[in-house]
Amino acid sequence: MVSPFLPEDEKLAAVRDALPATGAGIYLNAGSLGPLPAETHRAMIEMAELELRLGRSSHDDLLELLQRMDEARAGVAAVVAASPDSIALTHSTTDGMNIATWAVDWRPGDRAVTSRFEHAGGLGPLYTLRDRLGVELVQADLGDGGDDDRTMGALDEAIVPGTKLVSLSHVAWTTGAVLPIARIVELAHSRGAVVVVDGAQAVGAIPVDVGAIGAEFYAMPAQKWLLGPDGMAALHVAPAFLDRARRTFAGYFSYESHDLVGGATPHPNARRFEASGYHRPSVVGMARSLAWLQMFVGLDWVQRRGTALARRAADRLAAIPGVELLTPRHQMGTLVSFRIAGWRSAAAFEEISRRTFAIFRTVQAIDALRISVGFYNTDAEIERFAACVELLAGHAPETLPPRQTLTILGEA
Repeated sequence: MVSPFLPEDEKLAAVRDALPATGAGIYLNAGSLGPLPAETHRAMIEMAELELRLGRSSHDDLLELLQRMDEARAGVAAVVAASPDSIALTHSTTDGMNIATWAVDWRPGDRAVTSRFEHAGGLGPLYTLRDRLGVELVQADLGDGGDDDRTMGALDEAIVPGTKLVSLSHVAWTTGAVLPIARIVELAHSRGAVVVVDGAQAVGAIPVDVGAIGAEFYAMPAQKWLLGPDGMAALHVAPAFLDRARRTFAGYFSYESHDLVGGATPHPNARRFEASGYHRPSVVGMARSLAWLQMFVGLDWVQRRGTALARRAADRLAAIPGVELLTPRHQMGTLVSFRIAGWRSAAAFEEISRRTFAIFRTVQAIDALRISVGFYNTDAEIERFAACVELLAGHAPETLPPRQTLTILGEA
């Protein structure tokens, strides 16, 4: 049983026991999909079985869904220091970025600013604005994101007065750099721009206070650092911007009356940006993961341990001759990106995966390897991973010693 008051070693052991996927290999990919808590899985299975046995279309079922959605919103709000009324549930971070980007009243010739290392989930709606409406799209060169002076200088030049929208990540998915997002928002607002933040690599991994950041929109996923199911996410909408934001689809649920409606009835909260089609087991799973992290593990411990271990991993990798650390060590969260001299990322990924059973990924946009270090990882796992990287760094692909194999006797 996980408890926030256990001694460190006992707590880590309990956490790993509660996250079965950590036993399947060295789990270093929460930046794509985090390990699912067993508690969350059980809750989702229970809800799915109820739907199977009792159905899912009665009025009581709707009321049950709405209550579970309230729980999920409240869980998200607690993580990002917001009011539940400012949280809308979405189906992905990309969904939230689309909603937010199109909430602005666009006209041909308007200007939008982003960076060169944004994720496709944020770039997609911006490209559509450019191609369909003739919006000017400027992609500022922020380098690796680790030099605040360069970042602010590039954005000071790009965000001219009259810019309509600035869309940026809180943490770069490529290099793992944590951007000075509150300063960027202040600059954008001084030029009259609305700000949309992609928080996919921040929420759950590092402390996030959306009120202190000040952006009009902040999108975040459930399945990454919050350890929730796929197909669920959330969007924070600044209360002061609710009345100005455009909604680009007709409402389906009336959350005030708990009745079904066909029109676009306005609501005084962020739920006006919610659509329909929420998978109830996934809603339950999202709420359960959020509660587990906050009530049983402790979000402060999660973030302190995760970032400290990521820094130790970065230091260990940077000390290996032939390894180029791409993550700015002085301004990082829990992502660590690097290259190995003489190795393409795809080939290195294949070798390391098979030799260590590590679960991580490549970032083809910069031909790099990326690990996502979580609070559930151990120093021994980081060392085993780094030792394999060190092996590769000491060889070219053609001189690397062959992997050990196990011969199965008696098979035809």
